[in-house]
Amino acid sequence: MPFIDLKAQYAALKTSIDARIQRVLDHGQYIMGPEVKELEDKLAAYVGVKHCITVSSGTEALLIALMVLDLKPGDEVITTPFTFAATVEVIALLGAVPVYVDIEPDTCNIDARLIKAAITPRTRAIMPVSLYGQVCDIDDIKAAAAGIPVIEDAAQSFGASYKGRKSCGLSTFGATSFFPSKPLGCYGDGGALFTDDDVLAQAAREIRVHGQSARYTHTRVGVGGRMDTIQCAVVLAKLERFDWEIAQRLKIGARYQDLLADLPVQRLAVREDRDCVWAQFTLQLNNRPEVQRRLSEAGIPTAIHYPKPLHRQPAYARPDLHFPCAEAAAQRVMSLPMSADLSEAQQDAVIAALRQALTH
Repeated sequence: MPFIDLKAQYAALKTSIDARIQRVLDHGQYIMGPEVKELEDKLAAYVGVKHCITVSSGTEALLIALMVLDLKPGDEVITTPFTFAATVEVIALLGAVPVYVDIEPDTCNIDARLIKAAITPRTRAIMPVSLYGQVCDIDDIKAAAAGIPVIEDAAQSFGASYKGRKSCGLSTFGATSFFPSKPLGCYGDGGALFTDDDVLAQAAREIRVHGQSARYTHTRVGVGGRMDTIQCAVVLAKLERFDWEIAQRLKIGARYQDLLADLPVQRLAVREDRDCVWAQFTLQLNNRPEVQRRLSEAGIPTAIHYPKPLHRQPAYARPDLHFPCAEAAAQRVMSLPMSADLSEAQQDAVIAALRQALTH
């Protein structure tokens, strides 16, 4: 059983994906070809914002957003310690300082109630993560920010809804990833930034092409951050059934939650005013290594997102800091197979093996 079934997705979309890629091969505009703007227009409309700027990865999306905000060495960015390293990596690359706030134990998202106390005169941005596919408490975060820019790291939540609005369209910037395993993925690296602000959007567009406002006119310091045309073509093809895939993810996630109800595991809480697109279907449990071993023996793949919080990672180590909820989650989270093409029979097999592993 695959952890994420990208082969089944390709089989369903093969005709459209192949045709889209062939079109790029025929016109030969591999960088900034027409598919780039077509995708940006469609994604902006989907999210409900004025601007989408495609970029080379989700990491680059976060980096460019911080560069647009003119982050300087010594500036502070408030974020979560329980996320993939890219979130804090981009802060460190600019010489800024990550200021961590602990997570909610039931959602694993950043605890918005703790943000106000973490703000200092050096705070230049707040970068929460919408983990596992559920949007964080973005309205409460913006209220605490009191005008400080908020960048939603939505690498795992593209397609999710929050109070009737879409992830990526809720704050100063929304940043997402099109890494192949994401809810909307390409066949390499890719990502996008979303904003309603014309000035910020223009700056982001310039930064992604080495800071050029016109050809060979470098107005600002930039990066080589373009999303290539073939990857945009792949995402355009996948958009054709994206609404169906999101509906399937919601259905499969809800079924997982029901099937887990009588097992000795902690299910992820999903708040009533939002949904979760389950980029990973993650639960929390005790005795994780032994359960993982038994599942592996039964042919069920699992993963850990994430085994060590960022303040305990060697590159970002802060032995003076302690975040009990993040540290506890890192010892207990485990992700089960999840994709829009996961069948009920496969899901039943996962739960049967988990039940056996927990009671063995």
